[in-house]
Amino acid sequence: MRKGLLNELKWSDVTPRADFLNRRQILAAAGAIAMTGPVAAQTSGRFSTDEAPNTLAEISSYNNFYEFGTDKSDPSRYAGALQTDPWAIKIDGMVDRPGSYDLSDILSGVTLEERIYRFRCVEAWSMVIPWVGFELATLLNRVGIQPGAKFVAFETLVRPDEMPGQRRPLLEWPYREGLRLDEAMNPLTLLATGLYGEAMPNQNGAPIRLVVPWKYGFKSIKSVVRISVTDQMPQTTWNMLQPSEYGFYSNVNPKVDHPRWSQASERRVGSGLFAKRLDTPMFNGYGDQVASLYSGQDLSKDF
Repeated sequence: MRKGLLNELKWSDVTPRADFLNRRQILAAAGAIAMTGPVAAQTSGRFSTDEAPNTLAEISSYNNFYEFGTDKSDPSRYAGALQTDPWAIKIDGMVDRPGSYDLSDILSGVTLEERIYRFRCVEAWSMVIPWVGFELATLLNRVGIQPGAKFVAFETLVRPDEMPGQRRPLLEWPYREGLRLDEAMNPLTLLATGLYGEAMPNQNGAPIRLVVPWKYGFKSIKSVVRISVTDQMPQTTWNMLQPSEYGFYSNVNPKVDHPRWSQASERRVGSGLFAKRLDTPMFNGYGDQVASLYSGQDLSKDF
């Protein structure tokens, strides 16, 4: 039976459902500014960077979303067929209030905030993206984490009629991702519902996706339909595919090269193939906020 977060959790700071149905109105109320070109660094997020964001065209046309194909232009080419309304997320495992929750109910109980993050992509490309979303910890706290829980697992939608990449055995569907619980509860970790002050484009992971700014794009699962809390390290898609190349943690670590490319430097998407490469900072520059999570770990082994 589907449960509504509003009734189940008795939130007091809720927005009327009628208001939510106009997503752009909600985003505007959260302080996001709709833009179509280069975006000024005007954000309310306490972790925002002052670097100039990429353009909306760059962000929405250069994507890894294998459910729509392997080329970085395939998501923008084919994602228009994806139906994102209505949308529900199944939350299960070691939680006090498991259930299938309407996204409208989830969003009506949170405050959306705009933050600009540097978002690391594969093959040493980087972007600066103004995400709109809310802390994953907010949702996890609402459903209640049980003692002994250690990890949070995520799954993407499986709908091959609308996602042509899933008609091929490129990966084992559904796409899976996971975080350690303390990573999931960190205030940097977002469930994003938009960017550039607009609702999330399909090719970027509509209607809701994970953003973990100190990790690679591998921890950026899109179109999330399931969140499971567990005491066991969950399987993740890239680790399942090639564990020698893709570890569970996927931290931005310039000292640990991928077997097929260096991670010591990066090039900004949109800057051109011959642009000067930039040194990649440890933890994507968020070491002050997250380095303590890995105290005592050998990050050359826990990669």
